[in-house]
Order: sequence, then C-alpha cells, then structure tokens
Amino acid sequence: MIDKYINKITQGDCLAQLKNIPDNSVDMTFADPPFNLKKKYTSYTDNLEFQEYLKWCEQWIYEMVRITKPTGSIFLHNIPKWLSFYATYLNQFAHFKHWISWDAPTAPMGKSLQPAHYGILFYTKEPKGAKINELRYPHKRDRKQGYLLKDYGGKKDLLHPFGPLVSDVWTDIHRIKHNRKRDPHPCQLPIHLLDRLILLTTDENDIVLDPFSGTGTTAIAAKRLGRKYIGFELDTEYVEIAQKKLYQTTPNSKIGDIWVSFYLSQVVTIRHKDWEHLKPYFTVPTPAKAIDFKKAVLKDKRWIPKTDLQEVAKKELEDLNQQTINNGNRVFKQLNFKDL
Repeated sequence: MIDKYINKITQGDCLAQLKNIPDNSVDMTFADPPFNLKKKYTSYTDNLEFQEYLKWCEQWIYEMVRITKPTGSIFLHNIPKWLSFYATYLNQFAHFKHWISWDAPTAPMGKSLQPAHYGILFYTKEPKGAKINELRYPHKRDRKQGYLLKDYGGKKDLLHPFGPLVSDVWTDIHRIKHNRKRDPHPCQLPIHLLDRLILLTTDENDIVLDPFSGTGTTAIAAKRLGRKYIGFELDTEYVEIAQKKLYQTTPNSKIGDIWVSFYLSQVVTIRHKDWEHLKPYFTVPTPAKAIDFKKAVLKDKRWIPKTDLQEVAKKELEDLNQQTINNGNRVFKQLNFKDL
C-alpha cells in the first residue's frame, strides 16, 4: 500500500491519505500545519473555531504517531500557543524528547512580549531505541574579522574544529526573507531547517513523510539527502510547484559518501559521527587554538552542489548591483546642480 506514495506528492486531504499508510512504516514524520491565523492559502481556510481546530489537529497527530516506526521520530512545527496543546495530547501515546526553539522573529503582535521564536516539538514513538544523531554546526564568528563570538578563554585547544554540538535553541537558521527565494505560499520554511531534522533522525533511504507538503520543502530536503519521501497536499497549485522543484532536485547534498547540509556554499550541519570521514575534505586550522580566528573550510569548491553555487552567484550579483546603485546615489547627492 505504501509503495504507491513513495517519492510522490499526492494531492488530497491529509486525513484521508494518512489512513492509507500502514502502521509503523515511516521513519520520520514532520508537520507544519496551518496556524489558524487567517493566512491566505490558495484553496483552504486558515480560520477555524478554537475547539474545531484542536480536534482536527488531534486527528492528524494521532495518524502521524500511528504510522511512525518504533525507531522513528515525530516533529510538529507551530507557534507556542498551539504546541502547548499538541504536547498535552501527544504525551498520552508518544514520548517527549525536546522542544526546539527556532529563533525566527515575527512581526510585532499585541502589547506584551514580542514573539521571537517558533517551536518544533520532537517526540519519538517509543521511549528507547529511537534513531537520533548528535549534530554539529559551524562556530559563530564576527562577520568582519572572523573571530569566535564566544570567549572560550584558554580552552580553544579543546574546541571541535568544525563547530559545537547543536542544542535545542537554533539561532543560525533564518526565515526566508527575499521574495526571489519564496514560492507563492504564505508559510514556506527554509530547506536547511528540514535538512537538520532529517540528519538528526534518519539514515540514507529512510522514509520521511509530510502531511502538509505545501510547495515541497520537506520532500526536496529528503531527496537531496538521499532519503525517500511522501508528501500530501490539498492545494493543486502547490502540488504542481513542488513537483517541478523535485524534478530539478538531485540527491547530491554530500561530500564523498557523507550526507551533509549545504547553504550558500557552506556546510551548515553535519552528523558528529561523520566528522572523521569528513575531516580529510577540510583544511583544519593549526595549531588547534588558531580556531579562534580561522575556520575549517572545504579544500575544493567542486564538492559544493551546483544548485548551491548558483544561489551564491545570484546573491553576489544582487549585492554587486545594490552596491552600484548605492554608489550612484552617493554621487548624485554630491553633485552641485548650480554649476551645471
């Protein structure tokens, strides 16, 4: 039954489609549902009555847990308001691991504390035996000088050359800000956010399922990391966009035989256990304390996926064009038109 859904985005209501997936058959489930905030989707309403919304959420959450393997993981992305209800429900039949706080400030709302993060609930099907990897990300540095932002004192010799272990607070992944990177969808997530979750809990050829596929971010992340994917999406326009993007996606987000997450020509997430295999591909600072002002860098840019290099080239061209415009504006302001 599940084979007809693998590596496809299926158009249809997620509740109906989820019921066709067998018990204990998916390695990772991820959901980014409508937030019930009156967002303008193409073909469905994001404005349900309070209890109606929660009842609907409980139905698809139950199905997500049901289809997840005993070694698998469940991720739910939403605002804290709804996640608190999700957790109360999930605690009855799944096992809490983490509340991941994704530092992604939103527009000012109300007159109290300003929202500055989204949450990602991380649960497992069983209390023990789940597939979970330690992850690492690059050290945070001063953008101009390249020095470590955190003062490690005399302990720099002990630092990992690539970067620290990923915690449950993510401040290094930003929301999609530029329209050129956005699809016509009100709530598109950055692909390297999904990369990180997939690297955290799956291996090559594992199955990743997203019941609210949107324009295919989860499926694209899974495909480029060598995983299988299943996506459900109600809106036909979003399905078409996802299918076109998936057609252009290849499983090439790796160095040698090791799967990693790339963003703007940089490796931004690796599994800790893979470092010894990845280390020969990097120029590592020596002596060890030089990590204070030098970072580990890839020895050859040819290992960077072409699609990522294209994004870098676009960004560099945009920056150059903007610089040219700024220079022209400065010259224009300095002109003395009385002398003309």
